[in-house]
Amino acid sequence: MKIEDRGRAKYRPLKDYDIDKVKLLLIDKIKHEQEMVHAMANEDEMAEIDRDFNKINLVSLFSGCGGLDFGVELAGLDAVIGKQKTNLALSRQENINKFRHESIFHTIYSVDMFKEANQTYKLNFPDSVVQTEKDIKKIKVFPNCDIVLGGFPCPGFSEAGPRLIDDERNFLYIHFIRCLIQTKPAFFIAENVKGMLTLGKGEVIKQIIQDFESAGYKVKYKLVNARDYGVPQLRERVFIIGVREDIDFEYEFPTPTHGNNDNQKPYITLRDAIGDLEADPGEWYEGSFSSIYLSRNRKKQWNEQSFTIQASGRQAPLHPGGKPMRKVGPDKWELPGGEESHRRLSIKEIARIQTFPDWFKFSDGNQTISINGRLNKIYKQIGNAVPVELARAIAYPIAEWSLKNMESVIEKRINSQQLEFFESIDR
Repeated sequence: MKIEDRGRAKYRPLKDYDIDKVKLLLIDKIKHEQEMVHAMANEDEMAEIDRDFNKINLVSLFSGCGGLDFGVELAGLDAVIGKQKTNLALSRQENINKFRHESIFHTIYSVDMFKEANQTYKLNFPDSVVQTEKDIKKIKVFPNCDIVLGGFPCPGFSEAGPRLIDDERNFLYIHFIRCLIQTKPAFFIAENVKGMLTLGKGEVIKQIIQDFESAGYKVKYKLVNARDYGVPQLRERVFIIGVREDIDFEYEFPTPTHGNNDNQKPYITLRDAIGDLEADPGEWYEGSFSSIYLSRNRKKQWNEQSFTIQASGRQAPLHPGGKPMRKVGPDKWELPGGEESHRRLSIKEIARIQTFPDWFKFSDGNQTISINGRLNKIYKQIGNAVPVELARAIAYPIAEWSLKNMESVIEKRINSQQLEFFESIDR
């Protein structure tokens, strides 16, 4: 087998595995992972789960501050009361709280290790959601559910082969699949960075899709740009959608709603999104700009969409006001008028760009640290989140189908998921 050296990293072509063999590999690996958490059972926590058996019960892995979860919830509300009514309710938190129980989606459980993100989640989601602040590796029992969400971290490896599940560094990816095999939800929605598609010269994504399929799902994936769905941001992300094999539903990615075609709405610009905040932008991360920061353009104009919002205050894009940056050499740009004439986008502005409603509250942990340190906790939460409107668009086909076929989902709901799972790994 030919191995192509790339510095210290290597690439190996994907081996041919049939679905049955991959499934056996998955079960064996997950059995090992399950044994690691045997002494850390969380059955008491499961007793508190607030299931609604007339809705699609949702479990959120790597939930962060809840951008993906909130967008999915809105999609479920759109399916029931219509998007126009949902948008009217979104103007105020008390208004959306009056309607959110009508969503076809019902969030029951979330897990994340980021303390401040969990605090934010609690501020914005119903108290009925059971939150777990621990390493997903230490969760033995996941609650029965109908849909699993999660932006699992990009696999931490540079060598594609022989199988991703054999690499100890990929435990987070394995535990997403462990949750699927254990709870057997009707659907799953996973999100990841664009770079996943090119890892191992494309072999990584092939293995990931094959592993999801072997867990019992019809799987589709696509690279989408957030701006095509009403987000004022150039943000490309991979979505992986799974439909359980026994569900008679063919998921199709939604057609872009925004663009330059006659049948599309115009792209949302920075002027549209944050123009009204010029007089009162709120707090922003302050400090000098490093040579790395100034190695490329960081400023979009008012009539454009923002660069990708990153999970760092120091790396936040520049506010569009004032003169544009000027290129002065290879990998070198300057700020006309000096650094004092430019500032990073504020917390309020990046939240808008990520399409969070203005009332959405973000926790900084109230830590006795520097202002920049406190703000960076919030930049990290917002930058890590899936834009709410993007999640809303991606989830809507599932919400629409589920509303029309709820009886079928209920009929196929497996009441002994945990039992069947443990029997399968004990064989």
